[in-house]
Amino acid sequence: MINRKVKMNQQTNLLELEEHMYPLVDVENPNVFRNLFPYTEVPKIAFNDRIVPHHMPEEIWITDTTFRDGQQSRAPYSTEQIVTIYDYLHRLGGPNGKVRQCEFFLYSKKDRDAVYKCMERGYQFPEVTSWIRANRKDFELVRDIGMKETGILVSCSDYHIFYKMKMTRRQAMEHYLSIVKECLEIGISPRCHLEDITRADIYGYVIPFCLELMKLREQYQIPIKVRCCDTMGYGVNYPGAVIPRSVPGIIYGIMIHAGVPSELIEWHGHNDFYKAVSNSTSAWLYGASSVNCSLFGIGERTGNTPLEAMVFEYAQLKGTLDGMDTTVITELAEYYEKEIGYHIPERTPFVGKNFNITRAGIHADGLLKNEEIYNIFDTEKFLNRPVEVAVSNTSGLAGIAHWINTHYRLKNEAQVDKNCELVTMIKAWVDKQYEDGRVTVMTDEEMETIVAETCGRLNIKL
Repeated sequence: MINRKVKMNQQTNLLELEEHMYPLVDVENPNVFRNLFPYTEVPKIAFNDRIVPHHMPEEIWITDTTFRDGQQSRAPYSTEQIVTIYDYLHRLGGPNGKVRQCEFFLYSKKDRDAVYKCMERGYQFPEVTSWIRANRKDFELVRDIGMKETGILVSCSDYHIFYKMKMTRRQAMEHYLSIVKECLEIGISPRCHLEDITRADIYGYVIPFCLELMKLREQYQIPIKVRCCDTMGYGVNYPGAVIPRSVPGIIYGIMIHAGVPSELIEWHGHNDFYKAVSNSTSAWLYGASSVNCSLFGIGERTGNTPLEAMVFEYAQLKGTLDGMDTTVITELAEYYEKEIGYHIPERTPFVGKNFNITRAGIHADGLLKNEEIYNIFDTEKFLNRPVEVAVSNTSGLAGIAHWINTHYRLKNEAQVDKNCELVTMIKAWVDKQYEDGRVTVMTDEEMETIVAETCGRLNIKL
């Protein structure tokens, strides 16, 4: 008879029976959950109404994959660009290190040059970590550079184990564990990237594997992180959804049944089904301390969880920014647009050109009376982006003056008054548009053109 340990759960104050009895299920044929992923049909979200409790860690944080996953989907950044973005991330994360880590490739000299330059900054946060090929030569490179941690790919679904790696589950597990041991032998902390976890056999493979990782952690006394990678964006956060698609179910199983502490659990989401942000937030709520993101969601296919989104998710969950400087988000967006040449879609939350511009005429009227009516929060305070009003037939002189002052960021004595000649002439032009039958609001491009033309006629500059 197996004597299982009874222990007190300090968070629920209940005695619990340890049930870490999840041996590897070494199947002959892959389990690809064809009932959930028929491929020739849209994937299915099934429910069994098994609910797991919220278990939000005391401390949560963000990690960044802009220079790794983000760089796989676009032209490589230059060394100078990487260092500049890293500086921005340091400022954004603030003194409490809410942006805790950045991961880098080490394959090329350019990659390594960027790593050296970022490490020379001497910042405690974000910590510089790596993502490497799983071999001793690369492990030694991590050690020689002076990194404490590196990511290792440990694909966990039968799609990858059987079809890509041509192995059985046992062979894959033994292969991965041997690689992790090599990393531990030279004193490097491994971060195990459980690729394609939302199509994996959670209790037949993932949890048995994580149990083995925790044994190695105990043996070597070196942290081993588990990154849950929703590689295809199949994860859902709905209560009672079945695993492997259930984000709460995955985090609960790894934390409770595999014994991985919250500070060693990380979620890495993709946005294929528009769920990257909600899934990342759910990972926090159900026990993961860390969510992995990229700036503006730039990443493989539909992209990763946008880092800027999780900054504001953090603030909403915690009731504080904990020292994060959110105005840096706007500076980063401007840097990407002007220096890197990356176009951010206009309606992207927090960073798009139009995210806080009101175009509906009735909304504009309300906004001019009190901006709280139609603005999500004080965007000028948190993002250095004052709310804007699109010009229409109801804007009046005040509305046009407001548009000019906010659009061109005019301050103090540089601001235009509603009674100045520039505003009067532009209003006359706007009124003529609507007299001729126009029904839509003026676009920014139209306003920019008429402002430039009118300034030219008046021989003035804004």
